[in-house]
Amino acid sequence: MSFREILRLALQALNRNKMRTLLTMLGMIIGVGAVICTVAIGEGASAQVSQQILALGDNMIMIFAGSITQGGVRLGSQATKTLTVEDAAALQQVSTISRLSPGVGSRGQVVYQGQNWATSVRGVSPEYMTIRHWGILRGSSFSQRDVDVASDVCLIGQTVAENLFGDQDPVGQTIRVQNLPFLVIGEPVSKGQTPFGGDEDDTLIMPYTTVQKKLAGVSWLQYIAASADSQDDIPVAESQITALLRQRHHLRPDEDSDFIIMSPTDLAQAQQSAGQVMTLLLASLASVSLVVGGIGIMNIMLVSVTERTREIGVRMAVGATEKDVQQQFLYEAVVLSALGGTIGVIAGVFGSAAISAWLQWPTSIPVSAIAAAVLFSAGVGVFFGFYPARKAARLDPIEALRYE
Repeated sequence: MSFREILRLALQALNRNKMRTLLTMLGMIIGVGAVICTVAIGEGASAQVSQQILALGDNMIMIFAGSITQGGVRLGSQATKTLTVEDAAALQQVSTISRLSPGVGSRGQVVYQGQNWATSVRGVSPEYMTIRHWGILRGSSFSQRDVDVASDVCLIGQTVAENLFGDQDPVGQTIRVQNLPFLVIGEPVSKGQTPFGGDEDDTLIMPYTTVQKKLAGVSWLQYIAASADSQDDIPVAESQITALLRQRHHLRPDEDSDFIIMSPTDLAQAQQSAGQVMTLLLASLASVSLVVGGIGIMNIMLVSVTERTREIGVRMAVGATEKDVQQQFLYEAVVLSALGGTIGVIAGVFGSAAISAWLQWPTSIPVSAIAAAVLFSAGVGVFFGFYPARKAARLDPIEALRYE
């Protein structure tokens, strides 16, 4: 018999018991739909973290002041005053670093006319915006000359701009920070939320020399933001930075470093890896439904073999071979599972869209996941349908014709 003829007979057999066929497919539909939804949620979360990794900066490495032990007590970040502008200049010699920005942080009450807002202040160099991939929405950034003369200029984050200016353009306006006037020369594009929950747009950005001399009143640096040539160069750059700074700070081999080196990319990638493991776990749990659906298919096919024993005998009596009978029942199982898998994919796509709309959770369905789900469901049909098909093919024709 041809493939088309066997497929037609299989569809006819399934069509005789529509309700039973639908209920049998339900396990596959639920299983495939659940797998698609979990994979979509996991892929969406991974894509979001990847975007946040890109938003963190261009292969960024952060060097923070701090981390020394005094009197048996280990002091954390910004506990020392040994990180200097000279250190930042020396780090330019590191071959794997392409860009670098000194940094000083502070907080201040920002006032414009009758509005005020408490926010963070970042004192950096112009290279910081390039390192962070931070574009300018309106106006322009400050220059190296502004750093050299400690100009009273700043960039205003969108959160601060909305709270102080509303819909008004803040560029060209004068605000007061700790009772000092600052000219707003630009507004960066929105960065949104960091992978760790902070609001990147709730900030003022200005020359680090201005923050040092006029706001924080310090001569040292709290951090240095650096950009490695590539992501693969980050470990090498961290090692070179550690060696150089320990040498400059005259630290003995047995002394703790008085600085901390961190790569936000590593932290975000660790978060992404954890999300992928969770997605794999959830998808594995959802796959149990596919196995249950396959067992249901086997059960129904065994019942079908028993119910159609006389039909099998008639077919064999008129010339059907064992191979023909086996193929017929195997195709029925495959069609049953593949059809259930296809409907499950559709249910999974709509379910993912519903989750994204109702819960505001990003979802993304890779084509490979859809193809794998359909192929896996067909494979389940072959695996669980083989035994019933083999049983049907081995029936004795004479005994089958006598079956009541």
